[in-house]
Order: sequence, then structure tokens, then C-alpha cells
Amino acid sequence: MSNENKAQPTEKSDYGAESIQVLEGLEAVQKRPSMYIGSTGLRGLHHLVYEVVDNSIDEALAGYCDRITVTIHADNSVTVSDNGRGIPVAPHPKLKIPSVQVVLTKLHAGGKFDSKAYKVSGGLHGVGVSVVNALSKKLKVVVQRDGKIYEQEYAKGAPLSDLQVTGDTEETGTSVTFMADDDIFETLEYDYDTLATRLRELAFLNKSIEISFIDERADKDETFFYEGGLKEFVLFLNKSKHGLHDPIYFEKEKKDVQIEICIQYNDGYQEQCYSFANNINTIEGGTHLSGFKTALTRCMNNYAIKNKMLNGSRFSPEDIREGLTAIISVKLHDPQFEGQTKTKLGNSELKGLVDSIVSSGLSEFLEQNPKIAKTILGKCVDAMKAREAARKARDLTRRKSFLESGSLPGRLADCSNKDPAVSELFIVEGDSAGGSAKQGRNRSFQAILPLRGKILNVEKARLHKMLQNNEIITIIEALGTGIGEEFNLEKLRYHKIIIMTDADVDGNHIACLLLTFFYRHMCELIKNGYLYLAQPPLYKLSKGKAVRYVYREEEKVAALKELGDNVGVQRYKGLGEMNPLQLWETTMDPEIRGLKQIIIEDAVAADQMFSVLMGDQVEPRREFIMAHAKEVKELDV
Repeated sequence: MSNENKAQPTEKSDYGAESIQVLEGLEAVQKRPSMYIGSTGLRGLHHLVYEVVDNSIDEALAGYCDRITVTIHADNSVTVSDNGRGIPVAPHPKLKIPSVQVVLTKLHAGGKFDSKAYKVSGGLHGVGVSVVNALSKKLKVVVQRDGKIYEQEYAKGAPLSDLQVTGDTEETGTSVTFMADDDIFETLEYDYDTLATRLRELAFLNKSIEISFIDERADKDETFFYEGGLKEFVLFLNKSKHGLHDPIYFEKEKKDVQIEICIQYNDGYQEQCYSFANNINTIEGGTHLSGFKTALTRCMNNYAIKNKMLNGSRFSPEDIREGLTAIISVKLHDPQFEGQTKTKLGNSELKGLVDSIVSSGLSEFLEQNPKIAKTILGKCVDAMKAREAARKARDLTRRKSFLESGSLPGRLADCSNKDPAVSELFIVEGDSAGGSAKQGRNRSFQAILPLRGKILNVEKARLHKMLQNNEIITIIEALGTGIGEEFNLEKLRYHKIIIMTDADVDGNHIACLLLTFFYRHMCELIKNGYLYLAQPPLYKLSKGKAVRYVYREEEKVAALKELGDNVGVQRYKGLGEMNPLQLWETTMDPEIRGLKQIIIEDAVAADQMFSVLMGDQVEPRREFIMAHAKEVKELDV
């Protein structure tokens, strides 16, 4: 066996006991922050806020807090305060330092492991606020407890002084102010909408809590308080759709588990089922979601058969969940989350508990509300007919050679490499840009698929209508995965799918239509990191023989200052305005180009956004445009 590719040892590569580093306490967090908060980018920065807020939420779940305030200050420091009991300040019996200092400096320290202190908690790993302290340039904690105000300051996780008594008070609560460490994080600019979405979600899930959110940078503030809880959550999610009935709500506590479920059908075609365990969005589902789906399918089929609505057939689970918005929220003392990411609930007893509650509650509701039952079941019948129509459409398109494995669209200029891991597919707007891309590409690993016109808005169409759209058929055919029940990620032919459209209104609209299609029908491509947006330049600056491409307005302003007078400025509105070499150099060359990877930060927020922007209801879209109009820096009309 050849050793030519084996890494060669350096001159001094002794590997002994002295080579083993032991990172103790918060030093481990500072050395490997992504292990604790996911990333050092914007997602990790927001996670710091969530960790502190979760402590306050746990106080509320224990029954001691009903008001939380989150403030982003002008310097991007953040304060989270609550009116809970206040973190204990008495000396820890073993460590002989104030308990609040233990909580802020020791990993896996806190009251969450003691069922007497916290019956329900999301932050069971106990690393929350100590991790925030470790990753903050400075942090100040103020505790109001036992008639006194206590304060202590930290820098990079280390206390700057002992815990001080600074006054008297009749109030109780905790306030934590922190400034994230700019030596660790790529940015300190919090995104208001991202944080507001999560805080609103927490207020929906905990109807007894008032959460105030203040952004001093932009003089914005909102207060989230929903006495209707999950009912208001469902109505919020469906505000860009037409609900077919009032929300149906079940609530029960069984075997020390609190279970809340709310459902509402709308006239759309998308399923929105979200499950939560101790306020954590279990995006991979789990036993609670399985119990809900099993009971829902059984109840609907039983009612339809009993009332002779099916003529001997049965609904599939997909038929029953078309147009369904559902929230399943469980709160329990000892949740068993699968993996550190806490995205799937594994407690086996939850499946039976949820199944039992949904079965009895939903069956009773359908019997007592025959008019609503008829409306819901009628929609399920329509979905079943549409599913059969989609199956026939697939069979028909196969006979015409579409969707067959190995059958590729004539428009596709494929790459010579057949390894999906290194192959790229550019989905390009128009034949003109497609021609430039085909000439400018690297044929060994880059494939080009030009589209003709705008694809169907799938937010407003069922699968069988989609399969009548030539552009959608062409995309499915090129990717090789199939669609719907037959979707198979292992058959994907390219691990980089790059949407490349013009930098104008029409181009942005086409990109939105494509993103809607991929999110609604091939979401696994996004979850696995395979979908990207190309970033073509906005301007070409010329001075003599020197040429510079710029991608943002602020880049152009800076470049013009640098280059001086009589600089030629060309604004690119279409990819077809660039010749093949320019397109390669600016947008397609992996050594130079910039790509935006499409990720799903928050499934609930993503669903809401696609529904608002691409759905039937005009008013929510108008509200969104009015709210964000001032953020538009450049508009092509």
C-alpha cells in the first residue's frame, strides 16, 4: 500500500502525557464555543440571549415569575430581567462561595437537577448562564432577594469582585446584563426579528407570562402576552390563510405531564405541525408528535367510515394533514432529548399519553360538532382525490419519459463528473443568461439548467397541478430525487444546487418562487445544506484598463472614493449583460464567487414567511411590506 498521501510527522512530534491538555471549567467553553452554542456567528450570538431568557422562563414554569424584559442596548449589550425568586446568594455548602457565583462560573451547576426546585425545565444540561458568562467580555448580575440587592461583575467568566450588597428592596428577581466577546463572535449585531420571533413563541407557549422586548438601537419595543396561549398561536400562524373553523383545543395533566394541543384547518395545502417539549421546538419530532399523528389519522378515518364518507377506501395520513396547523406542547420533569441539540423527544410514555388525549378529545369534538366535522372531512376527501390525481399525473409523465431515472431534460447542459459530492447545478433565469453560463462554466463539475419564465407558485397549488408545470417537471427531472411520496435524497445528482437569477424585481421574484418550491416540496435539500443563491455583481467599475466588480452599494461608494474621477459605472440588471468570461469570474468561479447558503434558522418563522409572502391573503403581505419598507436600500422598478 502506498504511503504517498499519508501525513508526515513534524520534526518534534513527541506524543506523551504533557501533550494532553485538560480544559477546566469555562476555559473549555472559550476554547470550543461552537460545542456549546452551535456557532460563533449570528445563530450563536442569539443563543446567548435564549440561554438567559430560558432561566427566567423556568422560574415562570415553577410559578414564581410572570414578567420578563429583554433589552438590547445601543452598544449591543443585552439585559434580561425577571420578577422571579432571584438566584440564591447564600454560600454554597461545598464550594463556600455565593451560589450565584457557582451558577455563573461552574458548568452543569444549577437548580434544574433538583425536582423540588424546578418541576419543569428546558435547560436540563445546566450549562446555560455559565456559558454566556464565559463568552462575554463583561457581565453583571443583579439579584433582588431576601430584602437586599446583590451585585457582581465578571469579565470573560471571571469575577471582578466579591458579591456586593448595594441596597434594600421589597422586590425579587434577577437581572443579567452581558456584552458578548467580540474576540469570539463574528458579529455583535443582534437581529431584532429573529429574537422577537422566539420571544413571541415563548409567550404563546406560556400564556401566563408577559415578555417585553426593547431595542434601544432603533427605538423599538413590543410586548408579548397571550391569554389564549396555543389558540392564539394557531390563529397567528394562520393569519395569512382562511381558517375553516375556530381552533380546537385540548389540555390535560396526566402522570405529572402537562399536555396542550391546538389544531385548526385552513383552506391551504401545506401542513404546519409543530411540537414542543418544555418550550423547546422539537424540530425532529419525537414520541409526542407520533402519538398525535397516530390518533389524528385513526379518529378521522373512524368518523368518516362511520358516516359513510369513504366508499370503502381510507385516508392516508397526508390526506388528513393537508391544510392542518397544529401545536403539540408537553411539559414534563425529565424529558429525554435525543442528542445534545435537543431536537427529538424520546420519552416512550408520551406517545400513549398524547394518543389517549387526542383520541378522546377529538372524537368527542367531531361527534358534538357535525357541521365542522363535515367541513374538515370534506377537505380530507378533496386531498385524497388530489393525491390520486397526482399519482396518475406521475404515471402519465413517466410514460412521456419525464421523472424516469436516467432521463434528463434536453435543456440541461450536464457536467462530466458523476459524483454528486463535487457536482453543481446552476438553475438560471432565461436562455440568454443560460447561454453565457453554459459557455463560461467549468464543464467537468458545473451543470446548467436554464428556465423559461416563472415557475408555478406552489404555495397556492396541490401536487397534481405542479406536475402539469413544465419548469417544475424539468427541475425534478434534473435533480433525480423524485417528489412527494417517492422523494429519495440518495438519488440527488448534485450536492450544490445554485439559484442564479437577475438582480432586479423579476429575478428576485423567480428566486422566491424557486425557494418556495424547494421549501415546500424538497425541504431535505435545504436541511442538508445543498441549496444556495448565487451573488452576481451589481456594478462594473472601469478606469482605463482597470476593472472592478462590486456586489453591494456600500462597496461601490467606497470604490468610487478610492478610484477618484471619471470612473465608468455599469449597473448589471441581468445576467445576460455579462459575457461568459465575466460571468465565470464574478459569479461562478469557486475561487472567487460568493454564495449564500439557504438554511432554516426557525421552522415556524420560515413557514410564516412563505405563507405571508406567497399565499392568497393580501392584508398580511401589505402589513409586512409596510413594516419593512424603510429597510429597502435600493429598488429596481
